[in-house]
Amino acid sequence: METKKATISKINVVVDCKDAGIMARFYSQLLNWEWTHPQANGWSAITSPAGMVIAFQEIEEYEPPVWPWQAGKQGQMLHLDFYVDDLEEAVHHALSLGARLAGEQYFKTSRTLIDPAGHPFCLDTDEPE
Repeated sequence: METKKATISKINVVVDCKDAGIMARFYSQLLNWEWTHPQANGWSAITSPAGMVIAFQEIEEYEPPVWPWQAGKQGQMLHLDFYVDDLEEAVHHALSLGARLAGEQYFKTSRTLIDPAGHPFCLDTDEPE
């Protein structure tokens, strides 16, 4: 007997944080996506022009991750990579919105930054390393 396979038509990403509004504002401005779900009941979300959603969920006992990983500390729970045309311009823009540059950098063609909730994310180029 053949099992019917469900079709997945959309994927949303949900990010844990302490303040959903701060995170939605930051990523909305960083990505130039619409802030479609203002902060309410511990949630907020942004939507891309193509319909992809990144939601932010407030967790009362949220503990920011430590990056790079350290034994006994909260490790990263997710890592988003965003591809950009101009790396230095994109880094400057992210910093102006409240990101901070991670202390450890491993590649010439990308930069690891830390968002307002402590999650690492990368700005990358398609250039070979």
